[in-house]
Amino acid sequence: MSNQILGLHHITAIAGNAKRNFDFYTGVMGLRLVKKTVNFDDPGTYHFYYGNETGAPGTILTFFPWEGIRQGRAGTGMATDIGYAVPAGSLEFWQERFKEHKVKFEPVEESFGEQFLPFRDPDGLRLRLITPAAQDQRKPWETADVQANVATRGFHNVVLTLQKIEPTAEILTDILGYRLLKQEGNTYRFINDAVDAAAIVDLVASPAEPAGINAAGTNHHIAFRVKNDDVLMEYREKVASKGLGITPKIIIAPDVETPDVVEALAAVCKKLRAYSYITPRDEDAEMLETADLVVAYRDQLAHREIEIIWPEFTSGNVFLGAENSGE
Repeated sequence: MSNQILGLHHITAIAGNAKRNFDFYTGVMGLRLVKKTVNFDDPGTYHFYYGNETGAPGTILTFFPWEGIRQGRAGTGMATDIGYAVPAGSLEFWQERFKEHKVKFEPVEESFGEQFLPFRDPDGLRLRLITPAAQDQRKPWETADVQANVATRGFHNVVLTLQKIEPTAEILTDILGYRLLKQEGNTYRFINDAVDAAAIVDLVASPAEPAGINAAGTNHHIAFRVKNDDVLMEYREKVASKGLGITPKIIIAPDVETPDVVEALAAVCKKLRAYSYITPRDEDAEMLETADLVVAYRDQLAHREIEIIWPEFTSGNVFLGAENSGE
């Protein structure tokens, strides 16, 4: 079991306005802002992580909020719906809460013997609150308004909408170790037996539906969990052996990037064919404060595997305040 996929790790989506996104997920949904960093492919953009108290795998929904981005459209070729587990009997609470906060939602439906409440976030992202057939035992994050008896437990499932499910189904079963549990109409439920929660991927066959547009209100990617880096590299080889594209590994050492650490990162990156983002720091791990110092640092850096992020975008927040930790 140690080298198996351990269910969903996180899901990342795209938002527009950062403050609106923060207010909805921490205020209306009662999630915790676990971490705030930057998008390493676009260091001028925040990366928000929402989850439970400990930021446990299988609870983390993250966002890239790009101000002014166009509206996206859910469709084939993407993850279209995110399902959160909630306690039995809590859907009425959520319906009233959504009415109070003017959240768009639809009537309660049922799928695979489980009731769910479909709704959308302010950018139009499609989500579901689901009462699982088996009670979800994970400990939730509580707020004054969203207490434990109604709070989300973490992911229950994710829905992928596809014109043809066969190629993705083959990846789920042959590479990732999922199995087909059941089919209802054009929806195929795949499950991971290694974990009790965040273990379900549903594939919806929709051959006539147009492709989605990946922008605000859509999902950017989903991530699966493994035990450690050795297992991760095993799966990298499995993916590569199927002739599928795979991205380089990103390695970071936030807040401790002294010159010695950067040299060590570069050596590891060369060995693994990876790359690393760093903030330029001196021998005492103090960040360089002026552009001249950063330019001089950059000019003497001889590793193409290292990319510099500066200024330190994560040190403050224009709407949260520098001291806000998300609690």
